[in-house]
Amino acid sequence: MSKTKDYTLKKLIKELKTKKGKGTELISLYIPAGRRISDVAQHLREEMSQAANIKSKSTRKNVQAAIESILQRLKLLKEPLEKGVVIFSGMVQKGGPGTEKMETYVIEPPEPIKTYIYRCSSEFYLEPLEEFLEDKDAYGVILVDRNEATIALVKGRQIQILKRLTSGVPGKFKAGGQSARRLERLIDLAAHEFLQRVGQKATEQFLPILQEKKLKGILIGGPGNTKLEFVNGDYLHHELKRIVLDTFDLCYTEEWGVRELLEKAAPLLKDVELMKEREAVQRFLKELIKDDSGLAIYGEKEILNALQMGAVDTLIVSEELEKYRVKIKCNNCDYEEEKIVDKLELQKLENEIKNKECPKCGGALTIADKQDFIEYLEELCELSGTKLVPVSSETEEGATILKGFKGMAGILRYKI
Repeated sequence: MSKTKDYTLKKLIKELKTKKGKGTELISLYIPAGRRISDVAQHLREEMSQAANIKSKSTRKNVQAAIESILQRLKLLKEPLEKGVVIFSGMVQKGGPGTEKMETYVIEPPEPIKTYIYRCSSEFYLEPLEEFLEDKDAYGVILVDRNEATIALVKGRQIQILKRLTSGVPGKFKAGGQSARRLERLIDLAAHEFLQRVGQKATEQFLPILQEKKLKGILIGGPGNTKLEFVNGDYLHHELKRIVLDTFDLCYTEEWGVRELLEKAAPLLKDVELMKEREAVQRFLKELIKDDSGLAIYGEKEILNALQMGAVDTLIVSEELEKYRVKIKCNNCDYEEEKIVDKLELQKLENEIKNKECPKCGGALTIADKQDFIEYLEELCELSGTKLVPVSSETEEGATILKGFKGMAGILRYKI
């Protein structure tokens, strides 16, 4: 799935989550790849008959209307359904009583649907659709020294701390009457038992992910030699041991240590989304602090001009950038203009246009087209061979672009 399709689906899911029905009258329909449309239509007609038994008159009417809307959409589909299709339909609450509106969404899934699902609820059933957006590949991280350990998972842009363990292994101190050699053996035994515990917890967390073929590798780090003892000893399950990619000398064993390890492991993890984001944003910031020779660019107007000139090498865009490119045209003459507006301004503009006159001939104006701004930016990037890097606000780098640069930043090919 392309970056922009990924973003578009995320945005749609976010919007669908806000849709609520008065009762259990919003229908979610997942049709698997290869399922015959006639069979689905027959099932829906049976559900239509069953809906006649619903006690609430308004719910009964709304469910039947939603089913009818889906049946009409099915007539427009062509067989075979290579990936299947997802349809959401229902009377959505817009505000107070009397503000309900029938809404129907037909979505081509990014991957084939395997299970037929028909569900009626007060909200749309989105979990199967959300699963398509989950990052499939993950890397395990184990940070360990004699005092503590952290087990984490790096999945796409997310760092998930799975387990934190402390050892209770005593540090070096004077024997105080006991044999120093005996005390040393006790400390070594405690350290051995701790590493066994770390290996057991790591196996519990990582082996199921490996068996699902979603774990690409394991990175092990920490201060001192304990990490090497852990890797070389029989502490980790043999299947997990086979996918250990490397060990790293670190200063920390908590979450900061995970971030430190990711920095050092960057060459190994170039395909991970988190690393792609970090690399692009850090490159932009390095260019930004240079003097006149810097190739950093930011600001909506400046970036659009540079894109149209073909001068942008890499464009970094926050996925939280909710803007639209709006085309306004006159109904009578050839007058047209374009505006970039955010989500809040869009509604205001739509109301203003109804009462505005064409500055050229005085005729009525209409909004001829509106396009998601990020989709428009992707089109410009494709025309000029610019690399587009969408960033999430959930990461430190993504938050920097959103808050510090209003959601857009670029790296130029040459100074303009």
